[in-house]
Amino acid sequence: MTEYERSRTMPAQPEHVFDEAANVGRLDSWLPEALHVRAEELPAVTVHEDRTDEDTSALLRARRDQMRIEWGTRDQGGYAGWLQVAGLGSGASEVTVHLSFFDAGHDPGERAVGDALDTSLERLEEQVRLRVDHAAG
Repeated sequence: MTEYERSRTMPAQPEHVFDEAANVGRLDSWLPEALHVRAEELPAVTVHEDRTDEDTSALLRARRDQMRIEWGTRDQGGYAGWLQVAGLGSGASEVTVHLSFFDAGHDPGERAVGDALDTSLERLEEQVRLRVDHAAG
C-alpha cells in the first residue's frame, strides 16, 4: 500500500470550504483534470479516468458534521481517500487530502500524485474564493 497526503491553508470559513468540496455536481472544478465524477444514487458514483479511458465504480460520502469527505473504489478496492477541513480561527481553514493506493496498478507514482494533489488543492481554493467573493459581492 502506498499513501500520499497534502495540506493547504485557505482564507475561508471551514463550512464554505467543505460545502464547495462536497458539492458532487462541481467536483470536476477542482479534482484532477483527468478525473470526472458522475453521481448515481449516492453514495454510489462512477469515476472516469482520462489516463486509462476507464470508468470505475466508487463510493463518495460527505460527512458535514465531521467536515470530512471519504471515497474509494467499490469493486476492486484499488484506492481510497479522504478530505478533511479544519477551522484555524480568524476565518481560515486547513484542508488535508489523503490518498491510499492498495493496488500498485492504480498508483500513478509519487510525482504524479503529488502534483495532482497540489493542483487540486489550488483549484479548490480558487473555487472557494470565487464562491466567497460572489456571496460577499
